[in-house]
Amino acid sequence: MDQVKVGKFLRELRTEKGYTQEQLAERLGVTNRSISRWEHAATMPDFDLVIQLSQLFGVEVGEILDGERKRKETEQAADMPEEETILKIAEYNAEVNDADRKTFAKRLNCINLAGLMGILVYLVLDLAGLRETYPFVGGVALGVAAGALINAMIFTGRYGARIRAAKLRLWRRFMGADR
Repeated sequence: MDQVKVGKFLRELRTEKGYTQEQLAERLGVTNRSISRWEHAATMPDFDLVIQLSQLFGVEVGEILDGERKRKETEQAADMPEEETILKIAEYNAEVNDADRKTFAKRLNCINLAGLMGILVYLVLDLAGLRETYPFVGGVALGVAAGALINAMIFTGRYGARIRAAKLRLWRRFMGADR
């Protein structure tokens, strides 16, 4: 899948319908910055948004994933779109899941780094005999370490996905109430 081609196609479809990035963002319940990122191939929309875009612009999902309009040349080509679309959807989901895993890994690494820094600060204070002199700093360092440990456990546990799903539902409900 050519992300640049998809982005250009989305921009073309948007301008054909006469939408600004802001207007399209309002219709989809996202920010205009998200629309800009899609059009400049920095990110791809979630699959549920691809479906909404296909309905809004009157094109097939496969056309959006291809980044171009389909031209039916033969009867055989007319029979293949369902299978091709399913394969493209699977490829799209694999790419999105890979990007999600990378983002997740970065966040988890940041949390772990914060915890490690908290432990190191506390150890330095303890070894230098300054723990009694700077009890607040030591407390904050231990708090950061404990918080990072708890967050890492939640992120990697089975409840992390449930928490993320609940946050997404709340966000969608909140965005729906503003309209």
